Amino acid sequence: MAVEQRRGRRIMMSAGELDAFLTEQRTCRVATVSADGRPHVSALWFAWDGTSLWLYSLTRSRRWADLRRDPRLAVVVDDGEDYGELRGVELSGSAVFVGESPRTGEPCPELDVPEALFTRKNFGLDEMPHDGRHAWLRLTPDAVASWDFRKMSAL
Repeated sequence: MAVEQRRGRRIMMSAGELDAFLTEQRTCRVATVSADGRPHVSALWFAWDGTSLWLYSLTRSRRWADLRRDPRLAVVVDDGEDYGELRGVELSGSAVFVGESPRTGEPCPELDVPEALFTRKNFGLDEMPHDGRHAWLRLTPDAVASWDFRKMSAL
């Protein structure tokens, strides 16, 4: 994953900071392109495996339909209340659908790690609860931009 950006180099996160941030955060905002060309943004929980962002989406959602038609997406994960505390990451690329849709728990070795990460982080469980309404999307980003305004006080 490339962690290069031209603007804001002084406040961008290092690879380690980016990995820790995405591992600890829970909610992201997912932007897709609707059939009429307008953007659609929605919030989701996610898991980060160090390389890819894993999104567990409702299969009967506008987001899912948008990505089936056009897999391009951008995701923002951010945190902070006051201006000097703001930090975040924008990841963009194409969604890849992984596993059965909707997910019922059929064996899928590619989902073992993301499901374990997602379940522990969001539910505090050891086993993924499958409801037959959600399925997995993987975003291995083509581009990453990050910011951590807390670094401005050190400049």
